[in-house]
Amino acid sequence: MKLWAALYGMIWLVFLEFLLGLVPGNPTVFVYLHAALGLGVVALAYSNFRAIRTTTAPGRLKRTSRATLWISVAMVLLGGALLAPVGVHWTVPGLGVTVFNVILFFHVVNALAIITQSAAVALGYDLWEDRGYDERSAAGEVPPAPRPTIPAAPRSAAPVPPP
Repeated sequence: MKLWAALYGMIWLVFLEFLLGLVPGNPTVFVYLHAALGLGVVALAYSNFRAIRTTTAPGRLKRTSRATLWISVAMVLLGGALLAPVGVHWTVPGLGVTVFNVILFFHVVNALAIITQSAAVALGYDLWEDRGYDERSAAGEVPPAPRPTIPAAPRSAAPVPPP
């Protein structure tokens, strides 16, 4: 499969995950299908990161792809806690929600992060591959983010006296 197709495929896989999570009543078969596809998300995120790392794509795409991989790993860990089900009977003091609901919230937030990060990487790679921009990095490396520079204060001209 071409890399651009795998990058866009990741978006659709996570979208399918959302749809499976929204099935009313949460039938058991859909829960396990959701869990299996979650593992597929991690496998595809890893595959995409490895593939993009071997290109000369800009470092930002490589870093975002790596972040997507780690977010997907966190999502699977949270999903495992939900499958267990951890914290169903533990209430968070002061919030009035269960620990299970807090885990579910972070699981969904991570899924949203994965779909947005995947879209950013797919679009960025597509632009880079079509020569939308020219920044390059060495194949096999993930360069660190550039340090922000603080521009020097502009020198003002001599003050103009009031009329």
